[in-house]
Amino acid sequence: MSMSTERINLPKLDGHGCFACGTANPIGLNLDFYRKGDWICSDVTLKKHYEGWDGMAHGGIISTLLDEVMSWTIIYLKGIFFVTRKMEVKYIKPVLIGTSLTVRGELLEERRERFIRAQARIMDGQGQILSKAVGEFVELPPERLSVVPEGMKREMVDLFRKVRE
Repeated sequence: MSMSTERINLPKLDGHGCFACGTANPIGLNLDFYRKGDWICSDVTLKKHYEGWDGMAHGGIISTLLDEVMSWTIIYLKGIFFVTRKMEVKYIKPVLIGTSLTVRGELLEERRERFIRAQARIMDGQGQILSKAVGEFVELPPERLSVVPEGMKREMVDLFRKVRE
């Protein structure tokens, strides 16, 4: 992996309705990703409609951010189709609405069979860790890829290619 600390903006799929990264979801997070060293990152400021308790982000939104950055870490660094198998989240401090956040993920280990582990954290502008997660992901075998629409498969393969260039 690259040890450079230079920020490298990463391509993404346009026009999809994914809540976390889709550009066609009017209430979604519309996350953009970049690589910085061994980390895949996304900067985000959560709006009021992502609130749980007054002034604090909903736990489901926090867990979505962590899952999404781990997922895109695997997409960008491994270039495979997969699904989240399990994820453990630790909520450390409140994630405040309107605060600039950095969400970053990294691979924990090389693949074991079809399984990949990653971790992620959400940090505030001072670098304090507010939440973190460890996830296990499983590669989809070819026979399960039939559930992925053909257009999406082509776009993902093209994205994998662009990232490797």
